[in-house]
Parts: sequence; C-alpha cells; structure tokens
Amino acid sequence: MSIQASDSTVGSAAAPPRWAVCAARLTTWVVLPSGLWRIALVLGYPAGYTEAGFESFQTIGAKAWMLTLSVLCELAAFLTIGLVRPWGEVTPHWIPLIGGRTVRPVAAVVPAALGAATLTALWAATPWWWTFPHEDMTPTGNLVVGILYQPMFLWGPLLAAVTFSYHRRHRTPRHRPGAPE
Repeated sequence: MSIQASDSTVGSAAAPPRWAVCAARLTTWVVLPSGLWRIALVLGYPAGYTEAGFESFQTIGAKAWMLTLSVLCELAAFLTIGLVRPWGEVTPHWIPLIGGRTVRPVAAVVPAALGAATLTALWAATPWWWTFPHEDMTPTGNLVVGILYQPMFLWGPLLAAVTFSYHRRHRTPRHRPGAPE
C-alpha cells in the first residue's frame, strides 16, 4: 500500500500554519553561520583566533569534532522541518523497519520539546558573548564569532514554537461533558 500525501496534510491532521513552516525552515538557517565558522577552522583558517589560540584547533581530533558537530547540528535543525512536513507524520518508505508507519505524536513531541528546552538553556547566554573574556581571539575575531553565534540563541525557541504547533495539530480531541457526540 502506498501512502501519498500533499505537503500540507497527512491523515486527519490540520495543515501547519504558515508561521510554523517559516519557523521550521529558519531553524536550519540559524545553525548555519556557526557551522560554517567551524568548517573554516577545520580547513585551517584561524577564523578570528590568535596564532596561539588557533593551535589547539589543528589536531585531527579537534578537526573531526568540529566537522562532526557542524554536521550534527545542521541535521538536528533539519529534523524540525519534519514537524511541518508529511515525513513527520508518516515515516518515509525507504527507512528500514519503520518506513511507511505513522509517527505517534508523542514520539515527535517529547524529543522535540526536550530538545527545545535543552537548546534554549544551552544558548541562553549567547547574546552576552561579548561580556565573556576571550583572550585567545583577536578583537575583530571576537566580534565576528559573536555575530556568527548570535542566531543560535533562536534555535531553542523556534523549535519550541514549531513543536507546540505540531502538538496542537496532532492532539487527540477530548470529549467535553455535555457536548454532542
């Protein structure tokens, strides 16, 4: 049996509101600047660090970590789009073992809500980047890195908003006493 869906709805769930679709897409963009900065470090560009500060980024382990972190952050941000797309409601057929199955809303909402809370707490201090000492960075580098990391502050709240929208569209209707059946 083939499950076909439009971009807006699957099954009985309402279409996601336009703001939720925009917020989901925006998550991939807020993560991108910091990832590109880390990739510049991997490629050997000091990207704002002093010569002494940049040395620790030249090991294979540091480069592997920065590249892995950049890719994982972008993939995690991309998962937010699943909360407004059909593949967030029915898993794609090409995924082994679970392909074609309906996604239980709790399986999407709980991890997304935990992720939103974690990301919000993790990046909460980002707007105050410039108040922290950065002796291993040049003054221009400190400014550039601060600017590139500022969008990360939005990741958790954007994910929370999209998660709330997904939850509202997929919650089970409750019977109200006295309501007609």
